[in-house]
Amino acid sequence: MGLFDFFSKKEHKEDLNKGLEKTKESFFSKLTKAVAGKTAVDDMLLDQVEEALMSADVGLETTVKIIDRIEKRVATDKYVGEGQFMRMLKEEIQELLLENKTEDLHSFDISKGISPYVIMVVGINGVGKTTTIGKLSYQLKLAGKNILLGAADTFRAAAIEQLDVWAKRVDVPIIKKQMGSDPASVAFDTLESAKAKGYDTVIIDTAGRLHNKLGLMNELTKVKTVMKKVFPDAPHEVLLVLDASTGQNAIIQAREFMKATEVTAIALTKLDGTAKGGVVLGISDQFKIPIKFIGVGEAIDKLQVFNRKEFVDSLFAD
Repeated sequence: MGLFDFFSKKEHKEDLNKGLEKTKESFFSKLTKAVAGKTAVDDMLLDQVEEALMSADVGLETTVKIIDRIEKRVATDKYVGEGQFMRMLKEEIQELLLENKTEDLHSFDISKGISPYVIMVVGINGVGKTTTIGKLSYQLKLAGKNILLGAADTFRAAAIEQLDVWAKRVDVPIIKKQMGSDPASVAFDTLESAKAKGYDTVIIDTAGRLHNKLGLMNELTKVKTVMKKVFPDAPHEVLLVLDASTGQNAIIQAREFMKATEVTAIALTKLDGTAKGGVVLGISDQFKIPIKFIGVGEAIDKLQVFNRKEFVDSLFAD
Protein backbone atom coordinates (compact mmCIF):
# COMPACT_ATOMS: atom_id res chain seq x y z
CA MET A 1 0.00 0.00 0.00
CA GLY A 2 1.40 3.40 -1.01
CA LEU A 3 1.37 6.46 1.22
CA PHE A 4 -1.41 8.05 -0.87
CA ASP A 5 -3.54 4.92 -0.53
CA PHE A 6 -3.09 5.00 3.24
CA PHE A 7 -4.21 8.61 3.55
CA SER A 8 -7.10 8.19 1.10
CA LYS A 9 -8.40 5.16 3.01
CA LYS A 10 -8.00 7.02 6.30
CA GLU A 11 -9.94 10.00 4.91
CA HIS A 12 -12.60 7.62 3.54
CA LYS A 13 -13.08 6.12 7.01
CA GLU A 14 -13.17 9.55 8.66
CA ASP A 15 -15.80 10.75 6.17
CA LEU A 16 -17.92 7.67 6.87
CA ASN A 17 -17.64 8.09 10.64
CA LYS A 18 -18.58 11.75 10.39
CA GLY A 19 -21.39 11.01 7.97
CA LEU A 20 -22.96 8.52 10.37
CA GLU A 21 -22.60 10.72 13.47
CA LYS A 22 -26.31 11.52 13.81
CA THR A 23 -27.36 7.91 13.35
CA LYS A 24 -24.76 6.77 15.87
CA GLU A 25 -25.96 9.33 18.41
CA SER A 26 -29.45 7.85 18.10
CA PHE A 27 -28.57 4.17 17.68
CA PHE A 28 -25.26 3.45 19.38
CA SER A 29 -25.89 5.53 22.49
CA LYS A 30 -29.18 3.72 23.15
CA LEU A 31 -27.54 0.37 22.45
CA THR A 32 -24.67 1.10 24.83
CA LYS A 33 -27.08 2.00 27.63
CA ALA A 34 -29.12 -1.14 26.95
CA VAL A 35 -26.21 -3.57 27.30
CA ALA A 36 -24.35 -1.80 30.12
CA GLY A 37 -23.90 -4.16 33.04
CA LYS A 38 -25.97 -6.93 31.48
CA THR A 39 -24.90 -10.50 32.25
CA ALA A 40 -27.69 -12.20 30.31
CA VAL A 41 -29.82 -11.62 27.23
CA ASP A 42 -33.32 -11.16 28.62
CA ASP A 43 -36.56 -9.75 27.24
CA MET A 44 -35.78 -6.28 28.59
CA LEU A 45 -32.45 -6.15 26.76
CA LEU A 46 -34.01 -7.37 23.51
CA ASP A 47 -36.78 -4.77 23.85
CA GLN A 48 -34.18 -2.03 24.27
CA VAL A 49 -32.16 -3.29 21.30
CA GLU A 50 -35.35 -3.31 19.26
CA GLU A 51 -36.04 0.29 20.31
CA ALA A 52 -32.50 1.32 19.29
CA LEU A 53 -32.88 -0.30 15.87
CA MET A 54 -36.29 1.29 15.32
CA SER A 55 -34.98 4.71 16.34
CA ALA A 56 -32.42 4.44 13.54
CA ASP A 57 -35.28 3.68 11.12
CA VAL A 58 -34.20 0.11 10.40
CA GLY A 59 -37.91 -0.71 10.08
CA LEU A 60 -40.10 -3.19 11.94
CA GLU A 61 -39.73 -6.14 9.59
CA THR A 62 -35.93 -6.01 9.50
CA THR A 63 -35.69 -5.26 13.22
CA VAL A 64 -37.71 -8.39 14.01
CA LYS A 65 -35.36 -10.43 11.80
CA ILE A 66 -32.29 -9.11 13.62
CA ILE A 67 -33.82 -9.80 17.05
CA ASP A 68 -34.77 -13.34 15.96
CA ARG A 69 -31.21 -13.96 14.79
CA ILE A 70 -29.82 -12.76 18.10
CA GLU A 71 -32.21 -15.01 20.05
CA LYS A 72 -31.10 -18.04 18.03
CA ARG A 73 -27.46 -17.07 18.45
CA VAL A 74 -27.58 -16.72 22.24
CA ALA A 75 -29.43 -20.03 22.48
CA THR A 76 -26.25 -21.76 21.26
CA ASP A 77 -23.48 -19.31 22.22
CA LYS A 78 -22.83 -18.75 25.90
CA TYR A 79 -23.27 -15.07 26.76
CA VAL A 80 -20.25 -13.70 28.60
CA GLY A 81 -20.80 -9.96 28.63
CA GLU A 82 -21.71 -6.76 26.81
CA GLY A 83 -18.62 -6.80 24.57
CA GLN A 84 -19.55 -10.21 23.17
CA PHE A 85 -23.16 -9.13 22.68
CA MET A 86 -22.09 -6.09 20.66
CA ARG A 87 -19.83 -8.26 18.48
CA MET A 88 -22.67 -10.71 18.02
CA LEU A 89 -25.06 -7.98 16.94
CA LYS A 90 -22.49 -6.53 14.53
CA GLU A 91 -21.85 -9.91 12.96
CA GLU A 92 -25.55 -10.65 12.47
CA ILE A 93 -26.16 -7.27 10.82
CA GLN A 94 -23.16 -7.74 8.52
CA GLU A 95 -24.34 -11.24 7.64
CA LEU A 96 -27.84 -9.92 6.88
CA LEU A 97 -26.35 -7.41 4.44
CA LEU A 98 -24.29 -10.14 2.79
CA GLU A 99 -27.33 -12.39 2.38
CA ASN A 100 -29.15 -9.52 0.71
CA LYS A 101 -26.60 -9.33 -2.15
CA THR A 102 -24.80 -6.27 -0.79
CA GLU A 103 -21.11 -6.79 -1.55
CA ASP A 104 -18.08 -5.07 -0.08
CA LEU A 105 -17.07 -2.65 -2.83
CA HIS A 106 -13.62 -1.11 -2.90
CA SER A 107 -13.69 0.79 -6.20
CA PHE A 108 -16.00 2.98 -8.26
CA ASP A 109 -15.17 0.87 -11.32
CA ILE A 110 -18.22 -1.43 -11.33
CA SER A 111 -18.13 -2.04 -15.10
CA LYS A 112 -16.69 -5.58 -14.89
CA GLY A 113 -14.94 -5.05 -18.20
CA ILE A 114 -18.08 -3.97 -20.10
CA SER A 115 -17.57 -0.98 -22.40
CA PRO A 116 -19.47 1.21 -22.67
CA TYR A 117 -21.02 0.51 -19.28
CA VAL A 118 -24.46 2.14 -19.33
CA ILE A 119 -26.04 3.33 -16.07
CA MET A 120 -29.66 4.51 -16.10
CA VAL A 121 -30.37 6.60 -12.99
CA VAL A 122 -33.89 6.76 -11.55
CA GLY A 123 -35.41 8.48 -8.52
CA ILE A 124 -37.95 11.14 -7.62
CA ASN A 125 -37.17 14.85 -7.75
CA GLY A 126 -35.41 16.16 -4.65
CA VAL A 127 -33.57 13.02 -3.54
CA GLY A 128 -30.23 14.22 -4.90
CA LYS A 129 -30.37 12.28 -8.16
CA THR A 130 -28.61 14.81 -10.36
CA THR A 131 -26.08 15.62 -7.65
CA THR A 132 -25.34 11.91 -7.28
CA ILE A 133 -24.75 11.65 -11.04
CA GLY A 134 -22.31 14.57 -10.81
CA LYS A 135 -20.43 13.09 -7.85
CA LEU A 136 -20.39 9.64 -9.42
CA SER A 137 -19.01 11.12 -12.64
CA TYR A 138 -16.27 12.84 -10.65
CA GLN A 139 -15.27 9.62 -8.89
CA LEU A 140 -15.40 7.57 -12.10
CA LYS A 141 -13.23 10.14 -13.83
CA LEU A 142 -10.69 9.86 -11.01
CA ALA A 143 -10.78 6.11 -11.62
CA GLY A 144 -9.72 6.75 -15.22
CA LYS A 145 -13.10 6.39 -16.89
CA ASN A 146 -14.13 8.29 -20.03
CA ILE A 147 -17.67 9.44 -19.24
CA LEU A 148 -20.63 10.74 -21.24
CA LEU A 149 -23.82 12.08 -19.62
CA GLY A 150 -27.31 12.04 -21.10
CA ALA A 151 -29.94 14.54 -19.85
CA ALA A 152 -33.08 12.44 -20.40
CA ASP A 153 -35.08 14.16 -17.64
CA THR A 154 -36.64 16.48 -20.19
CA PHE A 155 -39.77 17.29 -18.19
CA ARG A 156 -38.02 19.97 -16.14
CA ALA A 157 -35.76 22.62 -17.58
CA ALA A 158 -34.08 22.84 -14.17
CA ALA A 159 -33.06 19.17 -14.39
CA ILE A 160 -31.31 19.70 -17.73
CA GLU A 161 -29.63 22.86 -16.49
CA GLN A 162 -28.49 21.27 -13.23
CA LEU A 163 -26.97 18.26 -15.01
CA ASP A 164 -25.27 20.64 -17.44
CA VAL A 165 -23.76 22.55 -14.51
CA TRP A 166 -22.40 19.29 -13.09
CA ALA A 167 -21.03 18.26 -16.49
CA LYS A 168 -19.09 21.52 -16.69
CA ARG A 169 -17.93 21.24 -13.09
CA VAL A 170 -16.61 17.69 -13.56
CA ASP A 171 -15.49 18.47 -17.12
CA VAL A 172 -17.34 15.66 -18.86
CA PRO A 173 -19.42 15.94 -22.06
CA ILE A 174 -23.21 15.89 -22.03
CA ILE A 175 -25.93 15.18 -24.59
CA LYS A 176 -28.97 17.38 -24.01
CA LYS A 177 -32.02 18.71 -25.80
CA GLN A 178 -34.72 21.23 -25.07
CA MET A 179 -37.26 20.75 -22.29
CA GLY A 180 -40.16 18.65 -23.56
CA SER A 181 -38.05 16.58 -25.92
CA ASP A 182 -38.58 12.83 -26.05
CA PRO A 183 -36.46 11.30 -23.23
CA ALA A 184 -35.90 8.14 -25.27
CA SER A 185 -34.44 10.17 -28.14
CA VAL A 186 -31.94 11.75 -25.73
CA ALA A 187 -30.92 8.30 -24.49
CA PHE A 188 -30.60 7.03 -28.07
CA ASP A 189 -28.44 9.96 -29.16
CA THR A 190 -26.26 9.63 -26.04
CA LEU A 191 -25.55 5.96 -26.70
CA GLU A 192 -24.94 6.56 -30.40
CA SER A 193 -22.41 9.23 -29.47
CA ALA A 194 -20.76 6.90 -26.97
CA LYS A 195 -20.51 4.23 -29.64
CA ALA A 196 -19.06 6.59 -32.24
CA LYS A 197 -16.57 8.30 -29.93
CA GLY A 198 -15.51 5.38 -27.75
CA TYR A 199 -16.76 6.43 -24.31
CA ASP A 200 -16.47 3.63 -21.78
CA THR A 201 -19.09 4.86 -19.29
CA VAL A 202 -22.51 6.39 -19.99
CA ILE A 203 -24.83 7.80 -17.32
CA ILE A 204 -28.42 8.59 -18.31
CA ASP A 205 -30.58 10.79 -16.08
CA THR A 206 -34.34 10.15 -16.14
CA ALA A 207 -37.44 11.87 -14.80
CA GLY A 208 -38.98 10.79 -11.51
CA ARG A 209 -42.69 11.50 -11.41
CA LEU A 210 -44.28 9.06 -9.00
CA HIS A 211 -47.62 10.86 -9.15
CA ASN A 212 -48.10 9.28 -12.57
CA LYS A 213 -46.96 5.70 -12.09
CA LEU A 214 -48.28 4.40 -15.39
CA GLY A 215 -46.59 7.23 -17.29
CA LEU A 216 -43.34 6.61 -15.41
CA MET A 217 -43.45 2.89 -16.18
CA ASN A 218 -44.12 3.48 -19.88
CA GLU A 219 -41.42 6.14 -20.11
CA LEU A 220 -38.70 4.07 -18.44
CA THR A 221 -39.63 1.03 -20.54
CA LYS A 222 -39.37 3.12 -23.70
CA VAL A 223 -35.98 4.52 -22.69
CA LYS A 224 -34.63 1.03 -22.00
CA THR A 225 -36.04 -0.32 -25.28
CA VAL A 226 -34.38 2.45 -27.29
CA MET A 227 -31.05 1.85 -25.52
CA LYS A 228 -31.11 -1.78 -26.66
CA LYS A 229 -31.26 -0.66 -30.27
CA VAL A 230 -27.73 0.69 -29.84
CA PHE A 231 -26.38 -1.79 -27.26
CA PRO A 232 -28.56 -4.92 -26.86
CA ASP A 233 -27.46 -5.50 -23.26
CA ALA A 234 -27.98 -1.90 -22.10
CA PRO A 235 -28.61 -0.58 -19.54
CA HIS A 236 -26.13 -2.57 -17.51
CA GLU A 237 -27.18 -0.87 -14.27
CA VAL A 238 -30.44 0.73 -13.19
CA LEU A 239 -29.40 2.84 -10.21
CA LEU A 240 -32.17 4.01 -7.88
CA VAL A 241 -31.28 7.11 -5.86
CA LEU A 242 -33.00 7.43 -2.47
CA ASP A 243 -32.81 10.10 0.22
CA ALA A 244 -31.82 8.41 3.51
CA SER A 245 -33.19 11.34 5.52
CA THR A 246 -36.74 10.37 4.52
CA GLY A 247 -36.39 7.09 6.40
CA GLN A 248 -39.24 4.68 5.74
CA ASN A 249 -40.51 6.89 2.90
CA ALA A 250 -37.39 5.85 1.01
CA ILE A 251 -38.59 2.25 1.26
CA ILE A 252 -41.98 3.27 -0.16
CA GLN A 253 -40.24 5.03 -3.07
CA ALA A 254 -38.07 1.97 -3.71
CA ARG A 255 -41.15 -0.24 -3.86
CA GLU A 256 -42.85 2.04 -6.41
CA PHE A 257 -39.80 2.28 -8.67
CA MET A 258 -39.38 -1.47 -8.59
CA LYS A 259 -42.89 -1.72 -10.01
CA ALA A 260 -41.90 0.63 -12.82
CA THR A 261 -38.54 -0.86 -13.77
CA GLU A 262 -35.98 -3.49 -12.82
CA VAL A 263 -33.74 -1.75 -10.29
CA THR A 264 -30.31 -3.38 -9.99
CA ALA A 265 -28.55 -1.12 -7.47
CA ILE A 266 -29.25 1.64 -4.94
CA ALA A 267 -27.50 4.88 -4.01
CA LEU A 268 -28.46 6.39 -0.65
CA THR A 269 -27.90 10.13 -0.30
CA LYS A 270 -27.77 12.53 2.66
CA LEU A 271 -26.72 10.01 5.31
CA ASP A 272 -24.76 12.78 6.99
CA GLY A 273 -27.88 14.84 7.62
CA THR A 274 -30.03 12.24 9.33
CA ALA A 275 -30.33 9.97 12.36
CA LYS A 276 -32.17 7.49 10.13
CA GLY A 277 -29.11 5.75 8.69
CA GLY A 278 -30.52 2.39 9.75
CA VAL A 279 -32.76 2.60 6.70
CA VAL A 280 -29.75 1.20 4.83
CA LEU A 281 -30.39 -2.12 6.58
CA GLY A 282 -34.13 -2.05 5.97
CA ILE A 283 -33.80 -1.28 2.26
CA SER A 284 -31.18 -3.97 1.74
CA ASP A 285 -33.23 -6.54 3.63
CA GLN A 286 -36.61 -5.84 2.04
CA PHE A 287 -35.56 -5.57 -1.60
CA LYS A 288 -32.49 -7.81 -1.85
CA ILE A 289 -30.90 -5.16 -4.10
CA PRO A 290 -27.24 -4.21 -3.61
CA ILE A 291 -26.53 -0.81 -2.09
CA LYS A 292 -23.57 0.45 -4.11
CA PHE A 293 -23.12 4.11 -3.20
CA ILE A 294 -23.76 6.30 -0.15
CA GLY A 295 -23.59 10.06 0.25
CA VAL A 296 -21.83 11.15 3.46
CA GLY A 297 -21.42 14.88 2.80
CA GLU A 298 -22.16 17.73 0.43
CA ALA A 299 -18.68 18.03 -1.12
CA ILE A 300 -18.05 16.56 -4.54
CA ASP A 301 -15.81 13.80 -3.14
CA LYS A 302 -18.21 12.66 -0.39
CA LEU A 303 -19.92 9.95 -2.40
CA GLN A 304 -18.54 6.56 -1.35
CA VAL A 305 -18.81 3.02 -2.60
CA PHE A 306 -20.76 1.05 -0.02
CA ASN A 307 -18.78 -1.46 2.01
CA ARG A 308 -21.00 -3.35 4.44
CA LYS A 309 -18.20 -4.20 6.86
CA GLU A 310 -16.94 -0.60 6.99
CA PHE A 311 -20.50 0.70 7.38
CA VAL A 312 -21.39 -1.58 10.28
CA ASP A 313 -17.97 -1.08 11.91
CA SER A 314 -18.54 2.67 11.78
CA LEU A 315 -22.07 2.31 13.14
CA PHE A 316 -20.73 0.44 16.16
CA ALA A 317 -17.60 2.52 16.71
CA ASP A 318 -17.56 4.35 20.04
